[in-house]
Amino acid sequence: MKGMSKFQWIVIGIFLFFIIGGVMVFAFRKGGSSAQNLGTVVVWGTLEAGPFDDFLKASKISEDKTVVVTYVHKNRETFDSEFIEALASQTGPDVFFLSQDSVVKHEDKVIAIPFTSYPERTFKEGFIEEGELFLTSKGALAIPFMVDPMVTYWNRDIFSSAGISVPPKNWSEMYSLAERLSKRDTNLNITQSTIALGEYNNVSNSGDIISLLAMQAGNPITVRQPDDQIRSVFGEQFNFPVSPANRALTFYTDFSNPLKPFYSWNRSLPSSKNYFLSGDLAIYLGFASEARELRLKNPNLNFDVAPMLQSKDAPRVITFGRMTGLAIPKSSKNVAGASKVISLMTAPNSINELTKVTGLPPVRRDLLAMKPSGGSLSVFYDAAIQSRGWLSPEASKINPVFREMIESITSGRSMPTEAITKANSQLNELFR
Repeated sequence: MKGMSKFQWIVIGIFLFFIIGGVMVFAFRKGGSSAQNLGTVVVWGTLEAGPFDDFLKASKISEDKTVVVTYVHKNRETFDSEFIEALASQTGPDVFFLSQDSVVKHEDKVIAIPFTSYPERTFKEGFIEEGELFLTSKGALAIPFMVDPMVTYWNRDIFSSAGISVPPKNWSEMYSLAERLSKRDTNLNITQSTIALGEYNNVSNSGDIISLLAMQAGNPITVRQPDDQIRSVFGEQFNFPVSPANRALTFYTDFSNPLKPFYSWNRSLPSSKNYFLSGDLAIYLGFASEARELRLKNPNLNFDVAPMLQSKDAPRVITFGRMTGLAIPKSSKNVAGASKVISLMTAPNSINELTKVTGLPPVRRDLLAMKPSGGSLSVFYDAAIQSRGWLSPEASKINPVFREMIESITSGRSMPTEAITKANSQLNELFR
């Protein structure tokens, strides 16, 4: 093997590419042969085992005689480290949940599904736009499976007590609302807040909220270049008088400035989710998946869900979404079976059953066209279509960058432009 020439290695690589491509074509076109036994496929995911088993049964995947699915639930916080350790010991899964914030980290460990077996046009017509984060020049790194969009939760009691009948639609409304709904005691301590913005550590989903504001302002944060390299554009001007990132951060941090009339948050308060659960926060910016948790933790909390707040003059309506796809690691011992399972799990009937089990909106366009007539799910369906995200180096490494950026502004150590420039440089360094 050591004496093989570079040409021989290239020939072997091409040979393996066509073998894998042939397997993909076989598996994804018509779901593979119903007569062939493809054995056991091990799937790793962050969905709890109980709901996943319910999904397999409801979608009838567990009744398929050609393949056996073995599911292993993994903790979201330790998933990446366990996955890498498993690959090193050759005990990893055949299919795994790939989140958008792990794409960059695991891209070199994934078999890209070639466009010859899953055409790019079929992908784009079948799934929501955020799913395109999985596309590269070589094919799809994953097939979209779940999306968890960000929405607006609002306390109906706080609003009705102030004589306000409907939640806000635009961020610009927050200035006047904050003056009406926020309350302070005689020592100027906040006792009721309108919205949690301005700090980082005690604002639940703070990094995602900042990302949302930047994207709504016109900054995609990162871009995939023609050579598939990822580059940060967080610090770019995009021909605006003031950069989108600057406008986003200025708006965000102003709500923790005690000199502003709409001051409504500070670092001494509890986490924004807990403050909302206690009934002292009028608006909570959270994900669709949090609806069940909020109702379970405080059944007496009188709240409702509304679309994510938007920039009034923005040309398009978007929200932030956490996207999860199904990917095949290069270490998979059963690529044919893995391809078949992904095909089964992302079929219309399966995704429809997944929505019933999780309460999350579907990732498929054909299912989103059949929106429920009322309730929270109708809001979630619209939010799924509007969901966008970005390819980050790694969540655990992004948090310190965003935290430092926010705290340097709120402490007065840096102007927004300086903080953004530094964060942009740090992001690109992480990509390198």
